[in-house]
Amino acid sequence: MAATVQRGAIGPLVGAIDQGTSSTRFLVFNANTAELLSHHQVELKQKFPKEGWVEQDPKEILQSVYECVEKTCEKLKQLNVDIANIKAVGVSNQRETTVVWDKITGEPLHNAIVWLDLRTQSTVDRLLKRIPGHDKSYLKSRTGLPLSTYFSAVKFRWLLDNVKEVGQAVKEERAKFGTIDSWLIWSLTGGKDGGIHCTDVTNASRTMLFNIHTLEWDAELCKFFDIPMDILPSVRSSSEIYGLMSSGALTGVPISGCLGDQSAALVGQMCFRDGQAKNTYGTGCFLLCNTGQKPAVSEHGLLTTVAYKLGRDKPACYALEGSVAIAGAVVRWLRDNLGFAKSSGEIEMLAAEVGSSYGCYFVPAFSGLYAPYWEPSARGIICGLTQFTNKKHIAYAALEAVCFQTREILDAMNKDCGIPLSQLQVDGGMTNNKILMQLQADILCIPVVKPSMPETTALGAAMAAGAAEGVGVWSLNPDDLTAVTCERFEPQINSEESECRYARWKRAVKKSMGWETSEPHPGKELLQTYENGTNVICWLAHVHA
Repeated sequence: MAATVQRGAIGPLVGAIDQGTSSTRFLVFNANTAELLSHHQVELKQKFPKEGWVEQDPKEILQSVYECVEKTCEKLKQLNVDIANIKAVGVSNQRETTVVWDKITGEPLHNAIVWLDLRTQSTVDRLLKRIPGHDKSYLKSRTGLPLSTYFSAVKFRWLLDNVKEVGQAVKEERAKFGTIDSWLIWSLTGGKDGGIHCTDVTNASRTMLFNIHTLEWDAELCKFFDIPMDILPSVRSSSEIYGLMSSGALTGVPISGCLGDQSAALVGQMCFRDGQAKNTYGTGCFLLCNTGQKPAVSEHGLLTTVAYKLGRDKPACYALEGSVAIAGAVVRWLRDNLGFAKSSGEIEMLAAEVGSSYGCYFVPAFSGLYAPYWEPSARGIICGLTQFTNKKHIAYAALEAVCFQTREILDAMNKDCGIPLSQLQVDGGMTNNKILMQLQADILCIPVVKPSMPETTALGAAMAAGAAEGVGVWSLNPDDLTAVTCERFEPQINSEESECRYARWKRAVKKSMGWETSEPHPGKELLQTYENGTNVICWLAHVHA
């Protein structure tokens, strides 16, 4: 909840642009207390032009940022808060989503290709043929990432190969490439009239073009993907002044923080020590564990990524990450595609009415399976159906699916780190769902701890912006950080029951694999098969509207 404040009782303020897959928000925090004063949110459209394709309009994203900033400033004025107290703005963004635009006109050359998009599987297959043994992990020693449709380099390669306007603009040296942070910072600092083309180390580390050891664009990686280096943004730390807002209510305010959304949540949860971890429940689900100043290599399907670099002269810190593609998106899918409810909150109510899935399991592999499997051939399935099953049980199974997927990446994290987590710190929009949080504690068999102020992604971006050299209104000294009050969910079922349910989930996951092949399949989107007398319904890449 935004605070009610009195003029004169305010210290310096910091704004945060939180640009996610499903919405854009602008939030303003008190730099002395980390208190959220006001915010505004705009929901975004996703476009599904073909099966497995996911796009967004970069101009709609930019316009949503302008709208959120202006509306939040209006709300602050109504609270008698002087917006001149806003000393800096930070940016947190959906990662990997790829934009190419014309630096002369300022116009995007194509819709943004969203991180979930699967169109690049043929590009990945073609690149794998050039790798000895077709090893997906071939580039992992430099990038920390497996070769996958998930990351930005293959999306840009696809644009170069398939969109004439992009290829022409690159040839004529008019094109600029970037993830959403780069597009926003360039546009907000002047765009075609002198905008700053930059990114930060956390976003750069998700492109597959960035060497996570040297913290620079890698010539060999760019050569492998055949991407010209001169169109890439300059790489900066996560906390420094990149440029000034060039228009609107905050004209002249520095943009001085930039973090990919999951890194921002790690900072916002104050996971600054080795071994501290958080799980964010948004469109997808992302578990990050701080591994300190040396990148750790996963043996169990996790990614190695840059966690943050909080200043030009500060060291980079790294994280192990477990990425799940579909979390909150499954609730949205039940709402929008199947018409189960008119709001996401109603899905929680449906699940609450039954309190069990009664043996129904839902594997929402709409974009294949990410960590720990990295299996692009998987597709969504609902199994264990009987004549008793209704939409309430499927709603419950959808919430369970989010928790089971988290259990899988937590198990991998515990194996890699060697020391099991004793509790899980959580954040993100889905954590408002108390049934989900209790289910998560039950399935993990450890407590789940949720901060009372759940906007940790935006808070992390604000902290980075406020702490930047030349701004200096937010101290990141551990002794100065505000203590966070939390809500705690303890496991309420015995571990034997939890393990039994988890084992059945693993069986369902196996059934989801191998659906999609490179061969053309019939246009039927709903297939029914019967395996061992159990009715299995399988949706093949059915994420389009």
